Amino acid sequence: MQSVSPQLLAKRDCGENVSPRNISIGISRIGSSTNGLSEEDELDLKMELAKTEDEIQTLRQVLLAKEKYAMDIKRKLGMGPFSEIKQNLSKGWQEVQTSNAYLTASATLEDISQSNVYKRTQESISNAGQMTSAALSTMGVAITRRLGDMRYPQLILLHTLLSSFTTSITHLSTRTPALSMTD
Repeated sequence: MQSVSPQLLAKRDCGENVSPRNISIGISRIGSSTNGLSEEDELDLKMELAKTEDEIQTLRQVLLAKEKYAMDIKRKLGMGPFSEIKQNLSKGWQEVQTSNAYLTASATLEDISQSNVYKRTQESISNAGQMTSAALSTMGVAITRRLGDMRYPQLILLHTLLSSFTTSITHLSTRTPALSMTD
């Protein structure tokens, strides 16, 4: 097992002889036991490790500072987190609207809505809705008029009959398992 010399580390840091194979060899040598290293080489490697870890920490701090600076710029431009989400959604919707699938589906729906069958169906449904609305309105007026024509004793009688009917149905449903509403 060979030791990693400071010269090899210097060459690696300068970019000389750097390849995936050389890097993996260097890593396996650095990760191996220190039995084959002289005290000087071990000390050099520990100093190199400390230097590299320090550089990594510095880069993290620089990255954090850059991210904060970018957030400040976005804030000054009025680009908060919600505006970014809105912008991303708008962009996504624009991409959907220009996609082939959307354009094809849109054209197909446009063709369907312009067809005579669609127009006749739409008219039939509209007419049925209007007729139903008119019928319900007429029925409501008739019920209101009929209740208005009833005298107070007739309303009490109607209430008594409906209450009795409801009680009978409830009693029957609790005694008959097939009609029980409590299941």
